[in-house]
Amino acid sequence: MKRALITGVTGQDGAYLSEFLLNKGYKVFGTYRRLSTPNFWRLQYLNIFDEIELIPCDLIDSSSLTEAILISKPDEIYNLAAQSFVGASFEQPIGAGEITGLGVTRLLESMRKNCPKAKFYQASTSELYGDNNYDEQNENTPFAPSSPYSAAKLYAHHIVKIYRHGYNLFACNGILFNHESPLRGLEFVTRKITNSVAKIKLGFEDSLELGNINALRDWGYAPEYVEVMWQILQQEEPDDYVIATNETHSVKEFVEKSFSMLGLNWEDHVHIDKRYMRPVDVKYLRGDFTKGREKFDWQPKTKFDALVKIMLEKDLERWQRWEKGEHFPWDAQNYPNERKVLSRKLKFDE
Repeated sequence: MKRALITGVTGQDGAYLSEFLLNKGYKVFGTYRRLSTPNFWRLQYLNIFDEIELIPCDLIDSSSLTEAILISKPDEIYNLAAQSFVGASFEQPIGAGEITGLGVTRLLESMRKNCPKAKFYQASTSELYGDNNYDEQNENTPFAPSSPYSAAKLYAHHIVKIYRHGYNLFACNGILFNHESPLRGLEFVTRKITNSVAKIKLGFEDSLELGNINALRDWGYAPEYVEVMWQILQQEEPDDYVIATNETHSVKEFVEKSFSMLGLNWEDHVHIDKRYMRPVDVKYLRGDFTKGREKFDWQPKTKFDALVKIMLEKDLERWQRWEKGEHFPWDAQNYPNERKVLSRKLKFDE
């Protein structure tokens, strides 16, 4: 039985990857940060919480990373842990560097010393390309990071290549463009939109505040993308790959599509708020996944309209279930604004 260690197992990708590897017959170990309020709702949502060996760990603590490796004895390591929200990295730039950048070096050093035969996957990002002037971005497109998050990811990306060539480690970068799902965090614009549209449809709220709705992104479906992480580590030689849909859509399109699916006019509810504008924003991203298609025959199955529909229907279902008094794994109670909505509705019912 193969053994896999996933850092950041409680996140969107960590949960879906765990499910995928468990179905492949892997023994899955997952690291998580100790928090005052545990955040295991995604693993519970997928009904896999009891099947994963959870290990408390932090990317800023080398000893805890070594402990995780010694406990798990992994054949494969998937580093998905990071300070992963671009907007927050402007508020905590030093933390972004420590966790998202140097944390990868700490993990690679522990791997080099304790399990050099393991295979290593690093979650790189399309944000590496920044505000570029290329129609498409592939593995050879120059990087131009536009945030502390992407700058930290760029360091991590290159340190993986250095350890691959310098120490002969099987270490790979997956440059995954935006990939979304019903398990996306509410701080990300796609889930913020579908969650808000569901609340507006049900009368719990009346407005949605957004920043730059003209930004163009390449959006795919997260469960498909985690399969690629595994495929990358099954190749004969370690390498780096861009994974994307080769389609670009604006935030505005995402908004229009979400509202129209529920028979609403987005212009009646959406307000632009400068608070949500980033100091430096990326205007356009579109990934070229030719290399992945040629190497292991990968291509996206879920297109833009289907992705919006999947996310919107799930958020609408959650709020309807909550309105009926059902209890289920959900993240709304973890966010101050959502807690306000929940408490207002409860007071009104009383």
